[in-house]
Amino acid sequence: MGAVPAFTIEPSQSPVPEAERLARIAAPGFGKVFTDHMVTIRYAEGKGWYDAKVTARQPLTLDPATAVLHYAQEIFEGLKAYRLEDGSMALFRPDANAQRFNASARRMAMAELPEELFIESCRLLADIDRAWFPDVEGGSIYLRPFMIASEVFLGVKPSSEYIYMVIASSAGGYFKSGAPAVSLWVSQDYSRAAPGGTGAAKCGGNYASSLVAQAEAIKQGHDQVVFLDAAENRWIEELGGMNIFFVFEDGSLQTPPLSGTILPGITRNSLLTLAREAGLTVREEPYAIDQWEADAKSGRLVEAFACGTAAVVTPIGRVSSPSGSFTVGAGGPGQATQRLKDRLVGIQRGVLPDPHDWVMRLD
Repeated sequence: MGAVPAFTIEPSQSPVPEAERLARIAAPGFGKVFTDHMVTIRYAEGKGWYDAKVTARQPLTLDPATAVLHYAQEIFEGLKAYRLEDGSMALFRPDANAQRFNASARRMAMAELPEELFIESCRLLADIDRAWFPDVEGGSIYLRPFMIASEVFLGVKPSSEYIYMVIASSAGGYFKSGAPAVSLWVSQDYSRAAPGGTGAAKCGGNYASSLVAQAEAIKQGHDQVVFLDAAENRWIEELGGMNIFFVFEDGSLQTPPLSGTILPGITRNSLLTLAREAGLTVREEPYAIDQWEADAKSGRLVEAFACGTAAVVTPIGRVSSPSGSFTVGAGGPGQATQRLKDRLVGIQRGVLPDPHDWVMRLD
C-alpha cells in the first residue's frame, strides 16, 4: 500500500457562523446537517496514496467519464464520534470500520487504504468539527468515509485512480416516527443479495437495489423492509441497512449467520460480545420467516431488534407481509433489548467501563 502520507490541515476560511450552526444542530435529525470540513486523499496506481488533506467542505468536480459514474466502484463506512461524560470526544471502534472498509475494497477490486490512515482521517475530522456536536438526546457526529473510482476511462476494468473522502454530519435520532418500536415489511419480490455477490461489502449498489423494496415498505405504512434469502425466499437475512436479532423466552439470542450475503455489522459484533459476556446463550443460525411468525404467536419469541451504527439498537414491534401480520412480544421495547442497548450506549458514552478498548478518545 506504500508510504502513509502526512495530513495537511487547511481550516475553512468561512465556517458557518455560530448562531446559524447552533440553530442547525438544535434538531439535526439524521444526514441533513453537515459540518465545515472534509478529508480528501488521492490514490494512483504506481504512486500509492498521496495528497492527504483536511479542507473546507466543498463540491466535487468530476469528468463525465469518471469511472464511478459508469461502473459503480464505490464503497463507504459509517461511524460516530460521541461526547463522553467528562466532556471529551471519542470514536467507537474505528479500527473495525477500517478493517471492514478494506474488506469492501478487496471485493470491489479497489485500492486498500492503510488502516492508520483511515483512523487518523476520522479522528482529525471529528476533532476539527467538534463544535458541531448536537446537544440532543442520542446526539453524535456521524462520520461518512467513502472511496470512489476516479479514473477518467470508459473501459470495463478496475480503476487505476481513487479518491478517498470523509464528510461529517451532526446527528440526532435516525427514525422519524418517534415510535417505541419500528414496524417491518417483509419483501416478497426483491432480494438484497445472493451468494457470491456483494452482500458482505458496504457498497452503494447494495443500498440502491434495496430502495424499491424500502419504498414499498413505506407505502404499506412501515418503517423498514426486511429481506429474505435469494434462493428460497424464506430465511431472514437483514433489514435495508441493519442487522437483526431475536430474543426467546428462555433468554437466548439468535441472529442470522454471516455467510457472504449479510453485512458484518460492527454494532452486531459488539452486541454479540456483550451478550456472551452477560452469560446469555447466543446462536448465529438461520431463522425462517414462517418460524418467526409461529414463535411470535406462540410466545416462544418475546423480542426482536435491529441494530446498526445510525440507529444503534431499535426494537421491532410488528412484522407484515402480503399474507398478514404479527406482533413481536408486547409490540414495544423488551427488557433484554433495553439491557443490551444500555450496556452498549454506556460504553460508547464513557459511562460504563470499556474492557475491550473500543472507545478511542480524541483528546
